[in-house]
Amino acid sequence: MSGVIGVGGVVDLVVGPVVQYGFFRAGLVAAAVVGVTSAVLSCLLVVRHQALLGDAISHAVLLGVAVGYLVGQTAGILPGAMAVAVVTGLLITWVERNSPVKLDAVMGIVFTAMFAAGLAVISVAQPRGIDLFHILFGNVLGVSPGDLVLTAVSGGLVLAIVVVLFRPLHLWSFDPLTARAVGLRVDLLEYVFTALLSATIVASLQAVGLLLVIAMLITPGATALLLTTRLRSMMAVAAAVGLVAAVAGLYGSYYVDVASGPAIVLVASACFAVAFLFAPRQGVVARAARRRR
Repeated sequence: MSGVIGVGGVVDLVVGPVVQYGFFRAGLVAAAVVGVTSAVLSCLLVVRHQALLGDAISHAVLLGVAVGYLVGQTAGILPGAMAVAVVTGLLITWVERNSPVKLDAVMGIVFTAMFAAGLAVISVAQPRGIDLFHILFGNVLGVSPGDLVLTAVSGGLVLAIVVVLFRPLHLWSFDPLTARAVGLRVDLLEYVFTALLSATIVASLQAVGLLLVIAMLITPGATALLLTTRLRSMMAVAAAVGLVAAVAGLYGSYYVDVASGPAIVLVASACFAVAFLFAPRQGVVARAARRRR
């Protein structure tokens, strides 16, 4: 009998918030979209050794948040963030392609300049409607209907474009020289990918915040890389990790009363730790067993 009650209690814990609270349902959808979308792109970032590109764009978005609020109040935050994110990503790609400066240095120059400009605007204008804690660390349980629509639409478009361009993106990610030799527009692919990354970062703004979106753009892909080496399989595994992290992190945020961003990232980090230790081929335990044999 106690076992039945225990199961019922677990069901209530899982279903209760979804049935009772509209804000939880909206947050769950937003977190799931962000978790899956960022995880899929994280595979391309990890394979291309460009994991910190997401870091650069996410820091620069602060400028868009500040300017967007000054222009359009709360309604202008996400459009402003989107505009600055896309411009920053395209600027990084353009400077890297048209100068001898390497990508890591270009990212450092551009994102620090944009981040500093955002801080300068906030320090001078001192806008009272910007909650920096939620901007930096996320608050998915406070997502508005407009934010939810923007997140869902941008996430769906990003995933659709990745599916349509999967073969070119696959070849470009693993062998850009061959991709150029067979006639692919490598320069155009770079701009498209940067725009997709920018849209994903802005869509993640409400869920995990500017600082912690970096983890969601690295950890799921790195976890999948420990379990498989085929890009299609990597994306599927990473999407599963991102979805689990988003849902479990959201429930943890609700019941433990912590910010949603840290909760989601901690779950994703735990998934990476498990894969790092126990992956069938690449895990620490499996490698130690092979050495003993």
